[in-house]
Amino acid sequence: MEEITFEQFLQVELRVGEIVEAEVFAEARKPAYKLMVDFGPEVGIRKSSAQITTHYTPEELVGRQVVAVVNFPKKQIGPLMSECLVTGFHAADGGVVLCVPDQKVPLGSRLC
Repeated sequence: MEEITFEQFLQVELRVGEIVEAEVFAEARKPAYKLMVDFGPEVGIRKSSAQITTHYTPEELVGRQVVAVVNFPKKQIGPLMSECLVTGFHAADGGVVLCVPDQKVPLGSRLC
């Protein structure tokens, strides 16, 4: 594992957002959802693609807070321009489990 400095870590904008829309990303090569995530007034609403279909349905994602990187360059994923990276961990079954705060926090809060 390569070490980084604290200053390098601070360059990564990990913020809390709330999923306001989630739908099946039918055009994706691997099962995924299209997400609209609200990061509050400073960052706004960002689009993302997330391969989290094993453990979540679109309906149960709406209203859920997530942790995402908001300062990566935009990335074209099929017909979707992804504007943030929603974070998660691979579970034992291979599916992805979201990285989330264990209590509600203000939208746009930065990981510290």
